[in-house]
Amino acid sequence: MDEINAIAPSVFTDNMIIMAETFAVNILFSWIIIHFLYYRKSHRRDFYFTFLLISIAIFFLMFFMTYMLDNMKGKTSIGIGIGLFGIFSIMRYRTDTMPVREMTYLFSIICLSVVNALAAGGIEFQPIVLLPNIAVLLAIMLCEFLLLNKKEATKLIQYDRIALITPDKRDELIADLEQRTGLQIKHVEVGAIDFLRDMAIVKITYKYCGRSDDRINHAIKLKRDQWENVQDTQ
Repeated sequence: MDEINAIAPSVFTDNMIIMAETFAVNILFSWIIIHFLYYRKSHRRDFYFTFLLISIAIFFLMFFMTYMLDNMKGKTSIGIGIGLFGIFSIMRYRTDTMPVREMTYLFSIICLSVVNALAAGGIEFQPIVLLPNIAVLLAIMLCEFLLLNKKEATKLIQYDRIALITPDKRDELIADLEQRTGLQIKHVEVGAIDFLRDMAIVKITYKYCGRSDDRINHAIKLKRDQWENVQDTQ
């Protein structure tokens, strides 16, 4: 304990300004990614809150685990190992499943925070730390605005008129779905059929006309918390 107390003042004295500058870079790029790229499409305030706080927590976790242990008999590798184990345990041992898009953003935010924290322990601010932040930001922008700028969306529907699911009545099926959903449907696929309840699962591909949530679109039944999320984003 005395050793830690003796180390702490020197760490704060030597690295406080550099840590603050690097933290500012980390929180700025994280906020740009979360607010302008993720939230612009999903409008999920719960993940907005989660991503931003994880970015802050991971940065300070890695910084203090690495550079305080660096002065304690060279145990930097132990600090990094413990820190990374804690980071990826968050992603592995979670209670609720997370959509792929949210998981990708979470992994990107964590990686940026780790890189920035590792760069915050030098004797002066290192401008090269801006390169990975800019690279990740540009990569996400490229995917969001070019590769994932889709013109179509899909939705799973529990359909009750199974008399229209036969291939020869596909035009009637599409017309009925368009009338009942108000969507411009381009393609329909019929999945599981339940003759006992006169119900079938159909997957529709329709013209994208605004914000969609694939996690909800691809669900058959919504849980209570999912309904609350839908209501919060309206």
